[in-house]
Amino acid sequence: MKQFQAESKRLLDLMINSIYTHKEIFLRELISNASDAMDKLYYQSLQKNDTGLSRDDFAIQITLDHDNRRMILEDNGCGMTKEELEKNLGTIAKSGSLAFKEANQKQKDVDIIGQFGVGFYSAFMVAKRVTVESKAFGSDEAWRWQSCGVEGYTVDSCEKESRGTKIILDIKDNTDDDNYDTYLDQYTIKNLVKKYSDYIRYPIRMEMKKSRQKPKPENAPDDYKPEYEDYTETETLNSMVPLWRKNKNEITQDEYNDFYKSKFGDYENPLKVIHSSTEGVATYNALLFIPAHASYDYYTKDFEKGLQLYSNGVLIMDRCADLLPDYFSFVRGLVDSQDLSLNISREMLQHDRQLQLIASRLEKKIKSELETMLKNDREKYEQFFKAFGLQLKYGVYSDYGQHKDLLQDLLLFYSSSEKKLVTLKEYTERMKEDQKFIYYAAGESVAKIDMLPQTEAVKDKGYEILYLTDNVDEFALRMMMKYDDKEFKSVSADDLGLETEEEKTAAKKKVEENKDMLNFMKDSLNGQVKEVILSTKLKSHPVCLSTNGALSMEMEKILNAIPNSNNDKVKAQRVLEVNANHPIFDKLRALYKLDTNKLKEYTQLLYTQALLIEGVPIENPVSFSNEICKLMVNG
Repeated sequence: MKQFQAESKRLLDLMINSIYTHKEIFLRELISNASDAMDKLYYQSLQKNDTGLSRDDFAIQITLDHDNRRMILEDNGCGMTKEELEKNLGTIAKSGSLAFKEANQKQKDVDIIGQFGVGFYSAFMVAKRVTVESKAFGSDEAWRWQSCGVEGYTVDSCEKESRGTKIILDIKDNTDDDNYDTYLDQYTIKNLVKKYSDYIRYPIRMEMKKSRQKPKPENAPDDYKPEYEDYTETETLNSMVPLWRKNKNEITQDEYNDFYKSKFGDYENPLKVIHSSTEGVATYNALLFIPAHASYDYYTKDFEKGLQLYSNGVLIMDRCADLLPDYFSFVRGLVDSQDLSLNISREMLQHDRQLQLIASRLEKKIKSELETMLKNDREKYEQFFKAFGLQLKYGVYSDYGQHKDLLQDLLLFYSSSEKKLVTLKEYTERMKEDQKFIYYAAGESVAKIDMLPQTEAVKDKGYEILYLTDNVDEFALRMMMKYDDKEFKSVSADDLGLETEEEKTAAKKKVEENKDMLNFMKDSLNGQVKEVILSTKLKSHPVCLSTNGALSMEMEKILNAIPNSNNDKVKAQRVLEVNANHPIFDKLRALYKLDTNKLKEYTQLLYTQALLIEGVPIENPVSFSNEICKLMVNG
């Protein structure tokens, strides 16, 4: 028995126990090696034109021997000589595939998968003994390499009729922690091939045991019960040709739809298909889908974003999060590139410039496709926005508004005048000449916002109002601050900039005349409001609340609904606005002169009323109800 070098022993032990996260990876690695072996022979036939072989002559065969607990994987590729067996299998991390790839760098079609020369040894994760029988193309001799792991290996001559390599895995016995029987189950193997090696360019075949109903005999009795028989059938387990490598003009929409639904388990066709091939500094194929609806867990912490990542058609990562920004996390699909820097297990990526380039280009592509949809198919875009618009808004707000310029033209808000969803660009294009701000109002629903007293003055001016119904809406607009040099302004702000100079002068005079009463009302509320003012925005309603400062009433409600360990509550700087043109104002003035105690009661009632209009829970509804009853009885 030949010994692995001391360093190789340690490396092999690391290979078996540490490098790979999942034992099932072994099948991907062995199939990739087999594919490389066939590629090498095929490229040789192209260069020298002396093999008489075509791509259709190659295949991989998997056989499951339950009685002997063996899995056999055989290819008809280039095979190995005794020296090559010694060099490639006796020296860990010696990659024959990599050497071939480097020697043929100028060859256009060289898509060799192997890089590190360690994938073969992953077989020891599931096998107690590995036997390799190989016969090189054009040779009359065959050789057997055999090893039980770190102890060493043997190389002997053997009989093998055809070229290529046969790998025999003696599967480990089950333990308390691991069920190795699963690697002898035909459906497990079929699913693993489908998962990791579906797009290997050569057919991967396996004899599948199946069952079928026997033909009904002609003279069968009336109470005949169907009989079944077992049979075997050779089945090709992989698709071979990736859809994303085909020309777009060769693919129908139905093919895209079927691929998406089967690949990602959706019951509905995607809203948009993005199929792109990019060459240059970053060379890759991408097949992306924008779903028609959000998955049940999309807006939960359990959702995992990411695209499937392939290298030369071999699945490397099921969810590569680094390829998608959070605000485009709804996109599903895959990227296939041969230029990625993978780690030794090929289970994860090295975070290099190549990955960043691909991610950056995908981001631009997704944004461009969404803009096109918005422009050319508004109905479909609105369907998309109802499902994922919230995520775009979070994208505007997150990272301190870093992405607001990228996303702002993709946002939609309900318009008070248009009675439908509109873009910010559409809003600003309709703005009146004298309009200073982009006005918005926040609330639980369009219907409730529409009834807010604060909207009256803005509507009276003929100005459009954006209705914000999502929790993140106001935070996003506050982060944006402006659009097209127009500042956003809440209808609940204390100054809406609606008055003429004459109106401002008249209002200032009226405030001065009633200054003492307003201060009294403020004091009577015992710190519940920052001030009491005469409103310039109210028309028919007697009272409303506005805020002074960055925090609005709606933002206060949203932030206080978020659980926190300290149970700390935030509070906006509230301003009670009284309509000086409402009959109630005259009543307040009279009470200030005649009955200040009664004025205190009325002030509290008006404040409570303003809270209810805003949808803010009141501290003592029983007291409020009693005060209303008292007012109804006594006047």
